[in-house]
Amino acid sequence: MQQTQSYIEANRQRFLDELFDLIRIPSVSTNPDHDKDLQRAAEFVQDCLKAAGADKVEICPTNRHPIVYAEKIIDPKLPTVLVYGHYDVQPADPIELWDAPPFEPTLKDGKIFARGACDDKGQMFMHIKAFEAMMATGELPCNVKFMIEGEEEIGSENLPQFIRENSEKLKADIVLISDTSMIANDIPSITVGLRGIAYVQVEVTGPDRDLHSGSYGGGVVNPINALCQMIAKLKDDKNRITIPGFYDKVVELSAEERAAMAKVPFDLEAYKADLGIEDVAGEEGYTTLERVSVRPTLDVNGIWGGYTGEGAKTIIASKAYAKISMRLVPNQESEEIIRLFSNYFTSLAPKGVKVKIDYYHGGEPVVIPTDLAAYKAAELAMSQTFGKKPIPQRSGGSIPIVQLFKSVLGVNSVLMGFGLDSDAIHSPNENFGLFNYYKGIETIPYFYKNFAELSK
Repeated sequence: MQQTQSYIEANRQRFLDELFDLIRIPSVSTNPDHDKDLQRAAEFVQDCLKAAGADKVEICPTNRHPIVYAEKIIDPKLPTVLVYGHYDVQPADPIELWDAPPFEPTLKDGKIFARGACDDKGQMFMHIKAFEAMMATGELPCNVKFMIEGEEEIGSENLPQFIRENSEKLKADIVLISDTSMIANDIPSITVGLRGIAYVQVEVTGPDRDLHSGSYGGGVVNPINALCQMIAKLKDDKNRITIPGFYDKVVELSAEERAAMAKVPFDLEAYKADLGIEDVAGEEGYTTLERVSVRPTLDVNGIWGGYTGEGAKTIIASKAYAKISMRLVPNQESEEIIRLFSNYFTSLAPKGVKVKIDYYHGGEPVVIPTDLAAYKAAELAMSQTFGKKPIPQRSGGSIPIVQLFKSVLGVNSVLMGFGLDSDAIHSPNENFGLFNYYKGIETIPYFYKNFAELSK
């Protein structure tokens, strides 16, 4: 891999410039106003894969945003790696909280600040550049396929059908994903577990129109008040979720597993300082690390209703809304949790309002085996570039497609991410360290080399 590493070193600035060009495309998948930008981003990824040396590069249409597929089969007898990533991004709102325009990448303190810098354009692009380097130097030791989608941030709604219809095309020995984080730049880690997700929007309706709060206040149920009261009843005073049956399938960690988690480096005071908070909170009886990785959660992601403009408008709103997500742990199933939530939330509604619940998307939790040849290849690769063995850790986030790869393609995934929890993904001032971007490009070729050797 020496030639590959030399090639990477010689092209560092170009690799960064090209990433910046991709980031400048505002590929916000949830907003139809950006549909043309999603197409532009797909074409950009397609062109980069062609230039890097991939064959059969194509843009595959879906019912919404396209999927970019490419492959390089150097020998059918060699193992095949399927690289998954996404080119779509979260909305940049609220724009006013950004220190610089969100789609104009800015370098500051050794970090790239922009929407998508880390999630997932920067991390996805590392794989294209690592592939380019291996192709340019003739050091690609495995077959490789790429599947880069444009709907991850809206639940990958069209990806399951694409995978089922193209299972033969996507056939591989392992899926390699960089859409997760490490503990720290000097404490590398590999994600071995992901929480699932169940996401809903609730609507509470009272009177058939907005009412004057002086004339009707005290005489009818205010939907906003009712919604707040209903949400407040979803947790008890120990921050335990009150939905009947919610915990029935949750498996408690053993004392040994909890002891192993406690050994993961974690500075609680630094954690609070980084977030600007005086204290942490969460389910009673669990540590912060356990709460954010191996325990299920319920959070309100947005709430609105009535008048929210400047000044006063004295009304009782007809409707109130909230978006609610639940992070799930192994054995919990998103469809069952949605059903339990819907039944319970509806039962909390006072007389005088109606409740409507829309199911947005769900994904199942997953645990990655650490005895896989591919996991060992990633572990060795990070050891080679970081100089120390990575720590296996569970992540609190969700990548719903990982379980689908397993169930449809029969293939496990390796989650070798290079981001940090401090990268502010989904938030204003999202960022990705130059160290992390280049370290990813340098590490990925070693994964291929190790995987080829361990698969013999």
